[in-house]
Amino acid sequence: MTEKLFEKDSMLKNCTATVISCTPKDNGYLVVLDRTIIFPEGGGQLSDEGFINDARVSYAADVDEEVVHYVDKPLLVGSQVKVTLDWSVRLDHMQQHCGEHILSYAFWKECGANNIGFHMNNDVVTIDLDKELTEEDMLKAETFANAELWADKPVHVDYMLDVEAFKLPMRKKNERLHGNLRIVSIKDGDICTCCGTHPTSTGMIGMIKILRVEKHKGGVRVEFNCGLRALRDMQLRTKTLLETSNMLSVKVEEVPAAVTKLKEEILELISKVKAKTMEIFLLQLPQIMDKAPLAVNGCKVVMVTQECDAKEAKALMQLLSAQPKVIIGIVYRSGNRVNYQFGLGECAQGDCKAYCLAANEIFAGKGGGSAIFAQGGGIYTADWQEKAEKLKTIILG
Repeated sequence: MTEKLFEKDSMLKNCTATVISCTPKDNGYLVVLDRTIIFPEGGGQLSDEGFINDARVSYAADVDEEVVHYVDKPLLVGSQVKVTLDWSVRLDHMQQHCGEHILSYAFWKECGANNIGFHMNNDVVTIDLDKELTEEDMLKAETFANAELWADKPVHVDYMLDVEAFKLPMRKKNERLHGNLRIVSIKDGDICTCCGTHPTSTGMIGMIKILRVEKHKGGVRVEFNCGLRALRDMQLRTKTLLETSNMLSVKVEEVPAAVTKLKEEILELISKVKAKTMEIFLLQLPQIMDKAPLAVNGCKVVMVTQECDAKEAKALMQLLSAQPKVIIGIVYRSGNRVNYQFGLGECAQGDCKAYCLAANEIFAGKGGGSAIFAQGGGIYTADWQEKAEKLKTIILG
């Protein structure tokens, strides 16, 4: 059993230990010590990182009450070693985890919402709440949580039997836990069972900032960051907002309205361009039909290639299918996809399903349909128009 020094003192940055075992694994080694300050991943918290002598610890796991360290160099079994914590990683994890406790407590106390899920990764932290909340609720909880930081309240870690622990005013109680429990409590604030590392006071968290809220399983998922992560995120967002306000020549608070206006103007211009494009196509239609090559069955073949959306492609198909004895192929790019439609004009003979299967082969796509109409889509490549010409050759027979 590994003695977990971090459970009683999360501020320890180094310690000495004895190597119990060292086993080769993939491109590294699995090392077990008699004691450690490296927190293994668990309870929703990420693993610490650090060094054992000069061997880099990239990850640690709790396996059968032993902390297994994943290192890049072998260590001599029985030797005395120095364990050094990567403090920047530990501080970040403590800020996120303790910040999660405080924000969950704020939602529970101020909004009557319970945390039913928690996840931390290297970018953001999320908590799932059991009820939907308003924007006003979010602001209220966020403000309450940060006030807990400004008060710089002490954070305590205590051990007590389950019968005593469950008498405490905890926001959630896991009745499946028994025996001697580890309780993390904030003065006049959150109390809960927890195996993770936490700062000695709430002021070390620095900041709690909600980034995004979305509906999730009848409640909401709240994405947030704490500490240095939150600061860097706000610095980036502020920089982006200032640059946007400068580009639009408006005040920061006027950016949303200016962007909305710009979007409306762009959509109006796009609509006008589409209308003009269709007008030009209508004017060119007689010439297109006159120059259309004939397939072996005597029907004309019209292949249209352009960048457009599905609505425009549908309009082109309706226009062309009104022409007599014509086989129609419309190949259009939309983003990183190439889509295709095939149809027949009045009294035309052909097999649109076969044309679509040929397009599937050429564009590495999927699609199908019937003899009179078929459609599909494939992967965009720079030579998509050349591929459309190859498809036209196949249709001509």
